[in-house]
This record gives sequence, C-alpha cells and structure tokens, in this order.
Amino acid sequence: MELLVATRSADKLTEIRRILAVVPGLRVIDLDAAGIPEADEEDHLEPHDTFEQNARSKAEYFFAKSGIPTIADDSGLEVDALGGAPGVRSKRFAPDRGLSGKALDQSNNHHLMERLSDVAEGARTGRYVCAAVLVGFHEGPISVRGEAEGVILHQPQGAGGFGYDPYFFDPELDCTFAQLSAEEKNARSHRGAAFRALAKRLEGRDA
Repeated sequence: MELLVATRSADKLTEIRRILAVVPGLRVIDLDAAGIPEADEEDHLEPHDTFEQNARSKAEYFFAKSGIPTIADDSGLEVDALGGAPGVRSKRFAPDRGLSGKALDQSNNHHLMERLSDVAEGARTGRYVCAAVLVGFHEGPISVRGEAEGVILHQPQGAGGFGYDPYFFDPELDCTFAQLSAEEKNARSHRGAAFRALAKRLEGRDA
C-alpha cells in the first residue's frame, strides 16, 4: 500500500516515516515523489478553527491531486495562559511574514516569549496537539488525535527537534522535546501518539 504524506516540512516527514515504519507493506511517499509541485494555493488550506478541519482540508486537497491515499496533519501548541493560542495558528503565530524554516521557528518562539513575559512560572502550562486525517483509504476519512502536556520555559534548552520544542518542557522526563532523541520524542510526542493510533488502524486493529 502507498500512502502520501501531505507536508512540505522535512522535519515532520522524517518523524512520520519513523512512526509508520511499523506498518508491514506500507510505502510512505512524499509530495515530491508524487510529482506535486508546490503551489501558492497551499497557503490557504488551513483556514479553519480546529486542527481536525485543517488536517482534513489538506488531505482532501492532495488526495484529489494524486489519487493516492493521503494523510495530513495539523498540529500546534496550546498555551493555557493565552487562552489556547497559538493553537491552529502555531506556524503563523509571529507577525513577521515571508519567513520559513529555522528563521520562522525563531520568530514564533520570540513572539511566544513576548506574550508570556508577565506570566508566572506556575501558569505557563500547555500542550502540543496533533490531529491527523487519512482520506482515500477504505470507506471514509480516518481521524486520529494525540496530545502531550508540558510547561513553557523562559529560556530554550536543547538543540534538537523543531518549532517550539526547545521551550516545551516535559515534567515527567525532566527535559524539553529538543533534548530528546528522535526515538524518545516519537514515544512521547503528540505526533507520535496520533500516528501510532493511525498505524493501528492501518494494521486493522482498534486504535
């Protein structure tokens, strides 16, 4: 079985490939391998207010383009002191425009620190959320969700991961997501939880 992963993020694709490697006979392909060039309209595929709606929007768009069963996810950081922000706007949280990759991550993290500058230590709680939707497989869309609880630090720790990982502290592990190995992060993260649930569905087991 072929499965198209609808993301332009190399970091996210690497994580998803590792997690889904447990599914026998599954061939995970990316958008480049599927021959789908990047288009401006992709910037408008996440207009919704929930992670699930945005994930389904992306999955349906790329399934229509490819005809290959397609999985897309929408993930982000919900901070309690900010009323759940940045939430579905996590990738576009900072006011800076035109940035990508590490520069975008740095801008988003800087903006997050500014918004939390007056928030007390004990109130900097939040969670990572990942919703993934698969379309084109069997009778209808399959939706899964994963969450990971944590605390937002004042200063970054660790050089791994991406996005908000250097500031996202896991109290049970006593480190940030940026300090974990790839295997440790997948075992603990929101994306790991969501895609392990998906892997069970693909293998025919209950999630």
